[in-house]
Amino acid sequence: MYSQQDSLSLKNEEIKVGVVLSGGGAKGLAHIGALQIIEEAGIEIDYIAGTSMGAIIGGLYAAGYSPKQLDSIFYATKFNSLISDEIPREAKTFFEREEDEKYALSLNFDDYKIRIPSGLSKGQNVYNFLAQLTAHVETDTFKELNTPFFCMATNLETGAEIIIDKGSLPLAISASGAIPSVFRPILVNGKLLTDGGVSNNFPVEELINRGANHIIGVDVQDSLYSRERLKSGLEVMTQVTNFNTIKAMKNKRGLVDVFIRPDIQNFSVLDFDKGDQIIENGRIAAKYHIDELKKIALQQKNQEQEVKRDERIQPKDSLVVNEIEIKGNKAYPRNYIRGKLQIKINEKTAYADFNNGLNNLSATQNFDRIHYRLDKQTEHSYKLILEVTESEEKRLLRFGAHYDDLYKSALLLNYTEKRLLFNNDILSLDLMLGDNFRYNLNYFIDKGTYWSVGFRSRFNRFENSVDFSFVQDVIGNQFEDFNVNQIQLLNQDYTNQLYVETPLFKDFKFGLGMEQKLLRAKTETILANQTQDNEEPETIIEEFNLLSTYSYLEFDSLDHKYYPTRGFYFFGDLHVYLTSLLDSESISQFSIAKGEAAYVQPISERVSLKIGSEIGFRIGNEALGGLNFFLGGFGNSPINNFRPFYGYDFISLSGNSYIKSGLDLFYNFYRKHHLILSANYANIGNDLFESGNWFSTPDFTGYALGYGLETIIGPIDLKYSYSPEVNSSIWFISLGHRF
Repeated sequence: MYSQQDSLSLKNEEIKVGVVLSGGGAKGLAHIGALQIIEEAGIEIDYIAGTSMGAIIGGLYAAGYSPKQLDSIFYATKFNSLISDEIPREAKTFFEREEDEKYALSLNFDDYKIRIPSGLSKGQNVYNFLAQLTAHVETDTFKELNTPFFCMATNLETGAEIIIDKGSLPLAISASGAIPSVFRPILVNGKLLTDGGVSNNFPVEELINRGANHIIGVDVQDSLYSRERLKSGLEVMTQVTNFNTIKAMKNKRGLVDVFIRPDIQNFSVLDFDKGDQIIENGRIAAKYHIDELKKIALQQKNQEQEVKRDERIQPKDSLVVNEIEIKGNKAYPRNYIRGKLQIKINEKTAYADFNNGLNNLSATQNFDRIHYRLDKQTEHSYKLILEVTESEEKRLLRFGAHYDDLYKSALLLNYTEKRLLFNNDILSLDLMLGDNFRYNLNYFIDKGTYWSVGFRSRFNRFENSVDFSFVQDVIGNQFEDFNVNQIQLLNQDYTNQLYVETPLFKDFKFGLGMEQKLLRAKTETILANQTQDNEEPETIIEEFNLLSTYSYLEFDSLDHKYYPTRGFYFFGDLHVYLTSLLDSESISQFSIAKGEAAYVQPISERVSLKIGSEIGFRIGNEALGGLNFFLGGFGNSPINNFRPFYGYDFISLSGNSYIKSGLDLFYNFYRKHHLILSANYANIGNDLFESGNWFSTPDFTGYALGYGLETIIGPIDLKYSYSPEVNSSIWFISLGHRF
């Protein structure tokens, strides 16, 4: 507090006001509210310093953003996506989408030893966010910013505090905010750095050393928790860290002239969703000191200098790159990186597209870090200097879990190896253990915009109870009229594919391939009623082994696989079956064509509508029941020509041709919770399109009311479905990613 004597003695002395902002994770959003009141009091800040979240807020303020702008920026930011390294679906290749939308947990398995990652997040999204906001900064010396600035980090190898006051601003504040166990440490100038709060969470001494003679401190550090609060590992780790910071504050507080202490006791370091209240608490705490702040402002010179802060700085929304320099790449060539980045030289690029390019690179999981610098070449163009840190991870163990009404329970174990034969290849083996053993083997050589090469192998099996008359209708009356109504049908599929594919343009791919498919349907139900001695273990209903060529087109711009809010999806496939590989049977050549399209449009902020249609038909006279189209069920990952259909159980409807349409209304009523209203309509039968029955009132309809929840293991869906034709309802449940 100022005394009258202090005020008189400072009248003729130029006051240099320094502001120090402590770390505290989400609680550091209170700094924004405090800065608003400091500016409203008329204070011109001559130096600002911060640690962790204090470094992020302080660094952006130093780069020219006003507290009002920071409030707007952070209000519009989805921090959960930033922290979790969530990559937009559109940034991933088709192969990466298929891989990522199956697993709940991924662990490093190099040297065939399981390693826990050094942090839950690489922090790439945080860096991208900060790099765009500071793209206008043209100096690498922080004392030349709008407000001179420095921040604190910690050398993870020695524990020493590191003062960062030059270099890349987004990299500096990212390193200062690398909360241990949440973010992985960051390599800066050869030093492995982590959160500055570990070594110095309130760098007031250095602020004084740099010439600030009046200090305003905003402290959002925790007090010590009682045993009732120490219920999670993060809370225990925070408590241990707080021992030293609270002890250090006893001396540091005496160096501060105005000490602002927002009420943050009811918030955690990850409570970003409560940012509005945290920012408001910062304002409330600063207003408590408004008289002290106004006294400082009255003694300052050039108080009008910062009035135009709102008008000066706006985040860049586009840029023009006239040259690209890539550093740090060894295993991955320049063309591979350029192909993923998708930036055209000397053309205006929206910053959203530029960030998508960075996400494309990050989605490959081949890089631990992707940093960049923009060197201004002309008034309107930049040289992009991209520095990548290639991942040393070659082997991964990944895990998932799923339950649905067809495959029942399954535990997914995956082994992935990168750079097995080439720098840009990946091998992935899925083993599905549970009620129905299955496997998927994928090998893919990613050539980017050129023709990529892949090989797939899978074994799939499931059992389901079906009407015996249904089996006879599908494959013909090959069996006598046994005294059974239902049979337990076991379906087995063994498929191998060799293919090439290329992206025609963004989200659109075209592929060609060769396929070998062995399909077998069998049962023990008929045998149990046919014989008394059970001489044979099973009865083969149908078996064939076919060789085919195929081609496909796929376009996918949906923003979410399960609960989309916008986008378009199209898939078309043509299989030409050439010959049988079994000596016991021969076939005449035939083809199967099928297609699917869906369009999703938001209706309001929380409601979206999906309109979809499907079609499929056989060309040729060969009749193989196992390759018919089958409608019914929900929640599984369909193979071959099995398609979901509300209102009917799995494998309830069949024919060599079908047409289907559907509507889904998604209501995201709370965070990751969804309410879904669905309707589907179909005609299905043999030679449907030749008879003209496809263009008629639908023979089969179904409706569903569902609840969906996004979880760490994938979506949890519960559906109540009903069909008026059979006048009965069916419940479907699906837990976890579908595989």
